[in-house]
Parts: sequence; C-alpha cells; structure tokens
Amino acid sequence: MYRRWAFWRRFQYATGLILFFGLIGSFWYYTSRPPVTCFDGLANGDERGVDCGGTCVRICALDLFPAQVLWAQSFKVIDGQYNAVAYIENKNPTAGIESLTYTFSFYDSAGRITERSGTTVLPPDSVYPIFEGRVLLGDRVPTRTMITLGDDPVWVPAVLGRDQFVIEDRSLSNSDTAPRLDARIANRALFEAQDVEVVATIFDISGNPLTASRTVIPFLGAKSSQDITFTWPQGIARTLRSCEVPTDVVLAIDLSGSMNDDGGTPPEPISSVLAAARTFVERLSVQDQISVVRYATDAEVAQPLTTNKQAAAASISTLTITAADEVGSTNIGAALSSAEGQLNGEAHNPNARKVLVLLTDGLATAPQDDPEGFARSLGELVKQTGVNIFAIGLGDAVNDAFLSSIASQSENYFKAGSVETVDGIYETVRAAICEDGPAVIEVIPKTGVQFTPLL
Repeated sequence: MYRRWAFWRRFQYATGLILFFGLIGSFWYYTSRPPVTCFDGLANGDERGVDCGGTCVRICALDLFPAQVLWAQSFKVIDGQYNAVAYIENKNPTAGIESLTYTFSFYDSAGRITERSGTTVLPPDSVYPIFEGRVLLGDRVPTRTMITLGDDPVWVPAVLGRDQFVIEDRSLSNSDTAPRLDARIANRALFEAQDVEVVATIFDISGNPLTASRTVIPFLGAKSSQDITFTWPQGIARTLRSCEVPTDVVLAIDLSGSMNDDGGTPPEPISSVLAAARTFVERLSVQDQISVVRYATDAEVAQPLTTNKQAAAASISTLTITAADEVGSTNIGAALSSAEGQLNGEAHNPNARKVLVLLTDGLATAPQDDPEGFARSLGELVKQTGVNIFAIGLGDAVNDAFLSSIASQSENYFKAGSVETVDGIYETVRAAICEDGPAVIEVIPKTGVQFTPLL
C-alpha cells in the first residue's frame, strides 16, 4: 500500500514538472519565433501553398493557367543577322508576371548556334510578343528557333491598361523590295507614356508569320497620337500570298514549230494554249500587271507590263508561229532573260510580287552550246531577283527534270499531258499566286500594366 502511494506521488511530481516546462517552452516559442509572413518559405498561416494564396499577394501556380508559347521564329534581316519573335499567351484574366525570364535558342542542322536571354512582363488576359533584335549568327542559318520561359515565375494580381494605346491606322508599301509599314498610335490615357515598345508582325492569311520589326517611342504625351514606321531590308511580296498584294506576271509562251504539230484548223496545240492564256489574263486582279513574251529561236516582248487586261488578251490573240520559227529552235534562256527585263524594269510595281509562267512543249535547243545549261544559269539569276517561276511542260517531248529545275521549287512545275489540261493548270497557278483574303498585320504596343506589389 505504501509503495502504491509513493508511485502516484512521484507520478504527480513528474507530470507537474512536464507541464511546467511545457508552458515555459510554449511561451518561449510563441514569443520568440518569427511572425508568419508571405516570404518565410513555409506553407503556414492561411496560405494555399508556400508563400502564396490566402492573404499573400502572390498567387499559387496551381490556381492559374500556365503561360503558353504559341510560336517562336527568327526572321532574316540581312546576311548573318536575324530578329527573333515569340508570342506568349496568358489566359489568366487578373494575374500576370512582373518579371518573366526567357531564353531564345537558335539551331541549324549541326545543332545549337547560340542563345539570347532577357526579361519581360507578361500582362493578364493577353497574347504578348517577345522580341530580340540584331541576333548575329555569322554564316549559319537557323532552321529552328525555340524560346524557354523561366521556371517558377511570380504570379501577382495585375490590371492591364488595355485601352491606353490604340493603333489608328496602318499601311504597308514597297513590299517587293524594302517593305515599309506606317502606323499611327494614340495614347488615350490622361498621363504621358515613355519608352513605349511596339512590335509589328506580318502574317499571311493562313496565320504564318512572315516577318517582324520593333520600334520604341521615347515619349508619347497624354491624349496624343504619333506616327511610327517599321522597315525591312528584305522584300516580302513573294511570300505574302494575300490577293490584296498585287502581282506582276509575265507569260512566256513557246511559239516554236512544234506548237502546231497536232494540225487542225485552227492549228493545235497552239490555239488551245493561247485561249487558255487569254482566260488566265482575264482572271487576274485589277491591280495586277501582265506582260507577254513570245519565244522560239529568240525571244521578244509581245506585250509590256500593263494593267490593261484587254490589251494583253488582244496581244495574245495576235501571236502566230512565223515561217522562220517553223524550222527554228527553242531558246528557253532567251525567254527567261526577256521576262527578267520586264519584272525588274521601270514598269515593275515596287509593291507587287514578281511571277513568271513559262510554257513549252519541247526541249531547249538554243543556243547550240549547252542550251539547257544556258537556261539554268539564267533561271538562277532570275530567281535571285525575287521572281517566282512556274513552268508548264506540254506533252511527252519535254525534259521534266530540266523544267522542274527551272521552276522556283518542284511544286511549281506542272506536267500537262494534253492541251485540254492547260487551262486548269493556268488556274492552279493563278490560285497559287495569291489566296483570297487580306494579310494580317499586327501592331502591338507593350501596354502599361499595374501590378499589385509584394509587400
């Protein structure tokens, strides 16, 4: 009985001591520990994650749509120098990133060429361009451009000044040689803006980016507007397939003796070829120009470049095979040279793309010393001036490989098995020159963003 009482007395002493030191420890812990903050690296207080959510300004990533890279691409400015652009989408209506790090990486077939890093803001509810200019790559040509966004960005509440800037007007000119985009930007806010970065991107109607440029406006007053200009040293008319961009076209038609070998009244295949050519001319747009080159042993311009489609069609109707051409040769190189003179001469519209459509039913036979080599060398010179060459081989007496090499790309060569298919090929070429619908020109000012500060 005595031992049991002694045990309980020792137990009570021990429990009291534990409670006493527990109270002292708790008092020391709660009075000396750092206060719960949004910067202590712990998920405590009412936070939903580590230093985010609840009363913390920083928003937890699990509550957000991640930033998405829509596309990244580099555009040649001059040999060895490129501009790089990426479009980043932020689907979050009220959250943005005040300092987003990124890295552009450039690759060719041999691997990575170089990298370019930087930081930008990412406004809420927007598609935002990231632009890096004057990327020097030497003699290597990038075939792939990628952008990597920084890990674990800080998302905070943000308000986009969406209505602060507006693009009031835009106009693209001289798209064939040195494109120039003129625009007018207005600042609708009651306060001035400084160092406004504006990125212009031109897309074809399929949404493929063709080129981009950037300008910075040092000062834009409150409730004021200002003209801005973007320029490029390389033409884009050839790749801008919108029908709103005019086209200068040369039809080069073979009038050698073989073009009436099918006989008949009127003679074939020349009669059907000329009828298809007239229809092609009539289908061109009002702003397009057309020229006609006839060739056999030599070549001559039957119709200089003109917007007068009736005059051009009439000139086609007068084409005939002369007695000399009946026993002459086929000089495709001469036809290429005459066409080049039209497309790069004074009559060429500097806002227009340049297209040559060459038709033949036979082999290149003039000049006598390597006629195909002569034509190939001239074809390369013509293509280097920005001319897009289409070739049509009529019948079975043509060298398909040779004509395909004359065309700007293999898809630009068409085999016409019979005269009945020529009209359809001409229409395919016309459709390939342009696509119905306007090109897309986006001019995006980097709009002011109000971020909630991390206190």
